[in-house]
Amino acid sequence: MLIFFDTETTGLEINDRLCAIGLIDGDAVHYELINPLKKIPPAASAIHHITNEMVKDSPVFAVSKSYEKLSELNTPQTVMVSHNAPFDLAMLQKEGVTWQGSVIDTLKCSKALMDDLEGYSLQFLRYELRLYRTEDEFFNDYGVDITPHHPLSDALHAKMIYEYLLDLADEKSLIEMSQSRLLLKRLPFGKYAKKRIESIALKDAAYLKWMLDSLMDMDEDLRYSIEYYLRGL
Repeated sequence: MLIFFDTETTGLEINDRLCAIGLIDGDAVHYELINPLKKIPPAASAIHHITNEMVKDSPVFAVSKSYEKLSELNTPQTVMVSHNAPFDLAMLQKEGVTWQGSVIDTLKCSKALMDDLEGYSLQFLRYELRLYRTEDEFFNDYGVDITPHHPLSDALHAKMIYEYLLDLADEKSLIEMSQSRLLLKRLPFGKYAKKRIESIALKDAAYLKWMLDSLMDMDEDLRYSIEYYLRGL
């Protein structure tokens, strides 16, 4: 069984919490605001447009319908598909939910299978892969509006990306990619953005070593890739 999942949160730091959940289970859709028991800062509201007033009367996660649904679906047979799945799973973990099934991370799989793109955000891929050509009919089938950073809308775009990726790899391979270290070929940002890491290692290894020492929150796949190419010198 496949489910498509997305969260909105109070922020990206270790103390931040869920404030909304979107879930696609077969033909059924589920959306719920969650009381995070902490203030939603303006910077977060500016992205997902969820305010403190909107969640003040919402349930906390432990007594929410979202918790009930996820508890029913949280089996080894269920595959969760999400864009940047480690983030969503970490947010669930804060609420006491340890996911038991397999995971397909459409962000990681997109990086692995399409390594020459300029970006991999959900909205970038929406246009890069020309999903917008068929998204109106796709969304209408679920009765969902196209609203970037709304968890139901983002879950459906993750579903569209997943279906696109199936033309490049089968489901089993996508699951394996999602749980493996990813060897990136290009640097995603910085003064050598989009240049091959292997070439940078040969020409300016000091820059890559500086990145490793200075960027403590570096993506684990990027850190692994830089270390891999530096070892080859």
